[in-house]
Amino acid sequence: MDSRKQEFIDKISASYSPKGAFIQLGSGILDGEIVTDAKVNLALKMMNRHGLIAGATGTGKTRTLQLIAEQLSDAGVPVFMLDVKGDLSGLAEPGKTNEALIERGNLVGSPFEPAAFPIELFSLSGKLGAPMRITVEDFGPVLLSRILDLNDTQTGVLAAIFKYAEDQQFPVVDLGDLKKLLSYLTDGPGAAEIKEDYGKISSATAGTILRKIVAVEQQGISHIFGEKEFEIQDLFNKVDGRGVISLLTISDIQDQPLLYSTFLLSLLAQLFKKLPEAGDLDKPKLVFFFDEAHLLFNGATKAFLSQVEQIVRLIRSKGVGVFFCTQAATDIPESVLGQLGNRIQHALRAFTPNDAENLRKTVKTYPHSVFYEIDKALTSLGTGQALITVLNEKGIPTEVVATHLVPARAIMGPCAAETFAKIVEESEFFEKYQERVERRSAAEIIEERTAAFDAEQAQEQARKEAEKAAKGNSRRSTRQTPLEAAQTQASRTLAREGAKLLGKIATGILNAIFKKK
Repeated sequence: MDSRKQEFIDKISASYSPKGAFIQLGSGILDGEIVTDAKVNLALKMMNRHGLIAGATGTGKTRTLQLIAEQLSDAGVPVFMLDVKGDLSGLAEPGKTNEALIERGNLVGSPFEPAAFPIELFSLSGKLGAPMRITVEDFGPVLLSRILDLNDTQTGVLAAIFKYAEDQQFPVVDLGDLKKLLSYLTDGPGAAEIKEDYGKISSATAGTILRKIVAVEQQGISHIFGEKEFEIQDLFNKVDGRGVISLLTISDIQDQPLLYSTFLLSLLAQLFKKLPEAGDLDKPKLVFFFDEAHLLFNGATKAFLSQVEQIVRLIRSKGVGVFFCTQAATDIPESVLGQLGNRIQHALRAFTPNDAENLRKTVKTYPHSVFYEIDKALTSLGTGQALITVLNEKGIPTEVVATHLVPARAIMGPCAAETFAKIVEESEFFEKYQERVERRSAAEIIEERTAAFDAEQAQEQARKEAEKAAKGNSRRSTRQTPLEAAQTQASRTLAREGAKLLGKIATGILNAIFKKK
C-alpha cells in the first residue's frame, strides 16, 4: 500500500471513527478508487447539530435520506420525512437482492441485507394517510402570512389580531374563525376595543387580508386548519425497539409547495414549543428531514427567515435533529446554513453560468483538503456518491472525503398498493384523526357577543325613544288648544270690560249723591 493511500486511511479513520453509536455512510474514494478501509461514519450524538443533504436531480439524494432513516430506525430513533413523490413508502418492504447491490455492499464493507422498517403514513389532504391538521392559532401569524403572501404591514396587523384573540381567549381554530374575528375587529363591536389597545385596523388592509384568506380557501387547502389537531408526540413511536419512520405523503398536492413546506416548519415550531429541554443526549429523540427545502426560503420575508433561524438554532436543545435536503447549499440562507454542521453534498453540474456560480459558492463552504480539488470532486461524483464533512464527537468538523455510500436495504421506490392500503387502514392514527372535531371557537363567541351587543343597542335605542316620547307628552300637556286659548282670552276681555263698567256705575252713583247735597 502506497503512503498516500495509508495517509488517507489514517486521516479518515481518525475523523470518522466515533466511540459511541453511529450511522455508517460509506467508504472514502481516493483518486477514483473506493478505499474500503476508509470508513465514513456519523456519530448519533452529533445528529442534533443538524445537517444538509444537497445535490443535482438524479444524484441519489433521496436514497441517502433513506439509508440514514433506515439506520436511525434500527438505532431506536424515530424519523419524520416528507415523501414528495411517494417513493419512500418502499421502506415498508425489504429490498430485492441483485448483483449491483451486493457489489456496492461489498465495496463499502457492509454486506447487503434486505430489510423492512416500521412506517406510518400521513397526508395533508387525508387521501394518502392519516390527516395532519393544525389550528390557525398554533400555526401563528408569521407562517400564516407566508401562505397568504402578506406584506410587512399586513403581517403586523395579523399579528395584532392574533394577540387580541390570545388576550381575549378566543380560540382561532380555522380560517372561518379568523374571518369572523377580522370582521368583528374592523366593522363590528370590537373595532373600538382593538383601536384603544392594539391600534386601528384600516378597512383597506382588512379587505386585502380577507380576500387572500378567501383565495386560499378556493385553492382547497384550508382543510389543514382545524381539529382534531395533530399531536407531535405521535412522531415518537417505536415498534420492537425500532424507531417508526413517519412519512408525510404529498404526491397529491405537489402543486402547492408553499403549503407543505410551511406546514413542515409549523411542525418544527410545535416541537420546539412543546418539547422539554433534553440536554446532551447520546442519540437524538427525533430526526426531521426537510426535503425540497429551497421552497421554504424562496421569497421569504425577514420575519419568516428570522423564525426559521431561531427554530433551527434552538431546537437541538430539545433533542431534535433537522436535515435540510435541496439541490445546492446556496438554496439555504447563510444564517441557517451556518448551523448545519453535517454536510453530505452529492454531485453538482455546471452546465450554465448560474450552475457555475453555485458551484463556486459551494466550494467556498468547504475546508481545504490535501486529497481533493473540491470543485473537480463535486462535478465528478457518480450517482450514490457524495462529498462529506460532519462533526465528530467533540463537535470538530471532520476531514472532507468523497464517499461511496452504503446501499439502502428497503425497496428504493413505492411499496405495493396493497401494502400501502394496509398500512393506512391498520394505523391507529388514521382512526384517531380521520374525523374533524368541531367545538365552540372564536366564530361562535363573536356571534354571541355581537348578538348581545345588538340587543343592548336595541334596548338603549328603545329607552331613548321612550324618554323622547315622554318629554313630548309633557310639553303637549301644558300647551292650550286654539279653542282653549280663545276662551281664556274672551274671559280675560269680559273681566276687563266688566271691571270698567262697574267702575263707571260706581262713579255715577257717587256723583249723584254729592250733587243732591
